[in-house]
This record gives sequence, C-alpha cells and structure tokens, in this order.
Amino acid sequence: MTSRLLADLLVVVHLLFIVFAIFGGAFALRWPKAAWLHLPALAWAVWIELTGGICPLTPLENRLRAAGGEAGYVGSFVDHYLMPIIYPADLTRDWQWALAAALVAINAVIYDAVLRRASQRRRTRRLPRA
Repeated sequence: MTSRLLADLLVVVHLLFIVFAIFGGAFALRWPKAAWLHLPALAWAVWIELTGGICPLTPLENRLRAAGGEAGYVGSFVDHYLMPIIYPADLTRDWQWALAAALVAINAVIYDAVLRRASQRRRTRRLPRA
C-alpha cells in the first residue's frame, strides 16, 4: 500500500512539474529569480518531447506500482484523472513535436514580458530623481 501511495504521489509531482514547465515562466514575471528554476525545467521538458525520451519519474513510478501490486481498491483519483493527462494513449511523435513547440512558444511570450519588465526597471533606476 505504501508503494502504491508513493506511486500516486509521484504522479502528482510529475503533473506539477509539467504544469511548472508550461507556465512556470509566469512566476518570473513576479519573481525574476524564478527563471533560474524554470528555465532548466523548461529545457528538460522540451528535450524529453523532442527526443521522445522518458522522464526518469516514469520508470520510478512503474517500479513503485509493481512493488505495491494491485492490492486494495481498483484505481484511484490519480489513476482515473491524472494518468490520462500525463500519459495520453494517442501521444505520437508529431504530437510530441507540437507540444515542444507549444512549450517554447508559450514561454517565449512570457520571457519576452519578463525581459521587458527587467529592462524597464533598469531604465527607471537610472533616471535622476527630482
């Protein structure tokens, strides 16, 4: 049961990572130093999509599920609602390339705004005060 619970928790962490990779740049709008956490996460997510690789969380989750067996109730909230989002059945290489492009595009727009704000802040700091 503990292994099953850890596997479910890992799926939640995996989903949160995916959401952070997609929208984490928005944190940099408020806290520019968040980019130091987000940009590596974004790079990893794009790399996984472009190469068709498997995130290390996936085999770990599979090992935890195997260690936990199928004892207990059949399925959980995580199995029912989150698994199809993280591991869609019709995920093809074309879709992976499209997802990678969307990741880059969404974050390019966000980081453009981050850089504009940073530039504006630097300009306003240089202005002499009256």
